[in-house]
Amino acid sequence: MVVLAASILTKTGKVLVSRQFVDMPRIRIEGLLAAFPKLVGTGKQHTYVETENVRYVYQPIEALYLILVTNKQSNILEDLDTLRLLAKVVPEYAPSLDEEGTGEMAFEIIFAFDECLSLGNKENLTVAQVRQYCEMESHEEKLHKLVLQSKMNEAKDVMKRKATEIEKSKIEKGKFQTGAYSSISGPRRSESGFGDINISSSGSGFGSGSGFGLNTESIESFSSKSKDRPAASAKAPPKGLGMQLGKKTQKTNQFLESLKAEGEVIIEDVQPSAVQSKSVLPPTDPITVTIEEKLNIIVQKNGGLRNFDLQGTLSLQILNQDDGFIQLQIENRDMPGLSFKTHPNINKDLFNREQIIGLKDPNRPFPTGQNDVGLMKWRVQKMDESSLPLTVNCWPSVSGNETYVNIEYEASDLFDLQNVVISVPLPALRDAPTVNQIDGEWRYDARNSSLEWSILLIDHSNRSGSMEFVVPPADQSAFFPISIKFAASSTYSDVKVAGINSLKGANVPKYSQRVQLMTESYQVV
Repeated sequence: MVVLAASILTKTGKVLVSRQFVDMPRIRIEGLLAAFPKLVGTGKQHTYVETENVRYVYQPIEALYLILVTNKQSNILEDLDTLRLLAKVVPEYAPSLDEEGTGEMAFEIIFAFDECLSLGNKENLTVAQVRQYCEMESHEEKLHKLVLQSKMNEAKDVMKRKATEIEKSKIEKGKFQTGAYSSISGPRRSESGFGDINISSSGSGFGSGSGFGLNTESIESFSSKSKDRPAASAKAPPKGLGMQLGKKTQKTNQFLESLKAEGEVIIEDVQPSAVQSKSVLPPTDPITVTIEEKLNIIVQKNGGLRNFDLQGTLSLQILNQDDGFIQLQIENRDMPGLSFKTHPNINKDLFNREQIIGLKDPNRPFPTGQNDVGLMKWRVQKMDESSLPLTVNCWPSVSGNETYVNIEYEASDLFDLQNVVISVPLPALRDAPTVNQIDGEWRYDARNSSLEWSILLIDHSNRSGSMEFVVPPADQSAFFPISIKFAASSTYSDVKVAGINSLKGANVPKYSQRVQLMTESYQVV
């Protein structure tokens, strides 16, 4: 009797554990196990199935199948005895007889199979003996662990010793550098101090036994002069040498003023104030929904829309995991060309049917933390010119030695625009252009040779506006392409969260929405 393999399968045919006891390629055993669910019939009391080459001896264990794959010449009674032994061993190691419990203890089950079968032959053992043999301590394993631990401790000691040696070498190196500096500067101070000492050789000599003699007057004069004279190291360096921190020279100020005159934005170095040091406040609401849309538009100067591309995203931020069991009810403006794409974990059927964003597994919460999680994207393309949120027309005309440029804008009634900046390129100019009339503010950028028209807010009071400026004669193409930037607190497609449904508990958590529309690229060419 030879057992080719002992395996555990689900009722659908998924292999959870398989132990081969003979030399067999993986493709062969996978093919044998894949064919088993097709051979098992329903409503039959047999515990084995035969094919042309092998025999399957199996036993159901709750939601699983325990299978022995043997050759047809094996004794089926011994195979059934082996199967009963394995059926008693598996529950001893698997906490639950399902796919998850068997997968967690897969290696322990394989080790138990190895104790029950040796080279395909059954060992005469009981369940208690199998467990005892699997838990038996190994002296060689303990010895190996002790040797490994001793090597790790020795490596740590060597590392500490090396770190101590490196630290000592750094300290000695610092002492050497300090001593070298003292040896260089010391004699200079002694030369400057002892230069005023009066060394008298009168009354002294080699035979007098007093050596060199010092007069009291000379000592008093040395002490008084050394007190009145500052030390050599305390002398201030002469002006004009070295760096003076914290002061700006006159040349630097002149250079900055010239850059400012050219239109360059100069950021002065200032001390950080209390307002600047404040970081962005974290969200206070348990749930924050962020909706952003970006516009990419190219409009022809003679009329017509060359490109319109709107891309939007909806992201979610949840602070507490208990608030993650929710669903979002979405609303949007009915408009042609609007298409949505949801995250792979979102239930697409639920969204397409009821426009509700929810996970495929309702028992699983949304991710939590300080980072936003993207849930949905949408896109709008191929709109007409009448649907633009802002249109800009430029009318250059040459009159004599001057070019009059009239620019007007018209905003849509859909939403208010904020921080609108219309940048008009200019030909090379010596002086700033003359602005005759403007609704808003303007700034001349000499470095980029452009005129920026700024409107802080466009609402119902100023849906249209104009500007006129004068420059020397220039071709009409010199005033294109015109770049436009703006932002809005509502989206073009009017996508928003109408409400939040709580899947667990009656209390709906508090939430807030951040909605923003901005231009990524908007040009009139």
